[in-house]
Amino acid sequence: MTHAEIEITAELVRDLVRDQHPDLADRPVRLGARGWDNQLWRLGDDLAVRLPWATGSADALLRNEHAWMPTLAPRLPLPVPVPQRFGEPSERFPRPWLVTTWVPGTPADRAPASRAADAAESLATFLTALHQPAPSGAPAGRDRGGPLTDRAEGFAGGLTAATERGLINDPDAVRAVWHDAVTAPQWTGPALWIHADLHPANVLTADGTFCGVIDFGDLCAGDPAYDLAAAWLLLPDEATEHFYAAYQPTPDAATMRRARGWAMARALGGILIGDAGVHGRPGGKPTWGPPAHAALQRLIATIG
Repeated sequence: MTHAEIEITAELVRDLVRDQHPDLADRPVRLGARGWDNQLWRLGDDLAVRLPWATGSADALLRNEHAWMPTLAPRLPLPVPVPQRFGEPSERFPRPWLVTTWVPGTPADRAPASRAADAAESLATFLTALHQPAPSGAPAGRDRGGPLTDRAEGFAGGLTAATERGLINDPDAVRAVWHDAVTAPQWTGPALWIHADLHPANVLTADGTFCGVIDFGDLCAGDPAYDLAAAWLLLPDEATEHFYAAYQPTPDAATMRRARGWAMARALGGILIGDAGVHGRPGGKPTWGPPAHAALQRLIATIG
């Protein structure tokens, strides 16, 4: 069941909370945001209700977040949404849902970080804390955190689509970044916890720097290069070097190369989603285009 089959309203959210968590029923409900997988409804000032709406995979992602975030959150240096209650599927709403803490801030696709050094330090400190060995029962990434070659077909298709739409001026340079990354040695260290969805809409800003990270549904164990790619999409020009110097342990050359490949794949995706948003196509988000285009140009500049 997706957003095309059920309408999520404030009244529905109030009814769900009243049915399953009546001690929270007197809190005011108002829309917070509509994301890629979930809708977020404010529940008073300090809580939020996350309900799947746009993808069939969102149910498993909510369960994943509910299972792992309460133990991970205390060690993270930026505010993150911490699950407080679980909502079981019911006759009113046949999908699971969560009550989490509310994290204030503005998504970075709408308010990019402008204090370069502070933002780089903040992101590096956050990922250093998150990227610790995951237990044996940790979820494996779907197509994230594994070998770049697993994404080769999708990358080629995305590049073709972006080029045909006139969104990419130099596809050969894009391929060069990708080829350099794909031919880098693979990750041989332990599987580390990774956020696995650090795009600009999932990182919050305030006063020019990062103030929170949201949407941990894709949390999984894998190669940290997937998360390290986020520096190219989130930080101002010339801040990536500061980020990689602050992140510990210092990434080796192969990890840096893989991170650039993942960043290029994420940039292509953002460009296509941004273009869809500009033209009003389903799933499009116009604010995703500018940071993705900027990242692509920065990545191309790394190829000598």
